[in-house]
Amino acid sequence: MQTEHYTDHDWMQYALLLADKAEQVGEIPVGAVIVKDNKIVGEGWNLSILEHNASAHAEIIAISAAGNALQNYRLIDCTLYVTLEPCPMCAGALVHARIKRLVYGAGDYKTGAAGSIFNLVCNEHLNHQIEVTAGVDAEQCAAKISAFFKRRRLEKKALKKELKNG
Repeated sequence: MQTEHYTDHDWMQYALLLADKAEQVGEIPVGAVIVKDNKIVGEGWNLSILEHNASAHAEIIAISAAGNALQNYRLIDCTLYVTLEPCPMCAGALVHARIKRLVYGAGDYKTGAAGSIFNLVCNEHLNHQIEVTAGVDAEQCAAKISAFFKRRRLEKKALKKELKNG
C-alpha cells in the first residue's frame, strides 16, 4: 500500500484554506495545520475576536487539537505549517510542545518570533530548538493578509464618512 507524500507547498495551500475560514468570520486570515507522518493531527485558524480571547491564534488552536488527537502535550516529530510567522506567544507554545519543524509563509516584521524580530524557536538558551523553513508561498500568504487589512481600512474609512455625513 502506497501513501501519498505531500510537499511543504501542499500543506501551506491547506493552511491558506484554513486562513480563509478565519477571514469568513472577520478574523485576521491566518491558518495553521500540524502534520505527523504525512497526516493532519491538528488544525486551526485565528479566532481571537470571535472568542474574545487574545490567545486564540491559529497556532494555539492547532496545538490544542493535535495534543488531543495524539493524547500528548508533546508533539514529537510533528511539523506546523502556518501562513504567518508566529508571534512570541505562539513561538513559546511551539517550543513547549516540542514541535520538530516550523514552516511558515509570510514573515511578520512587527511581531515575528521565528527570525524576523525575535528568534524564540531557535534560542540556544531554551530547552528545545525548532527547525525552521521560512517563506513557503510567502507572496500568496502576505497578499492574503495585506488584502484583509486594506479592505478593513477602507471599511473603517467608509464608516467614518457615513457617520460624519449621517
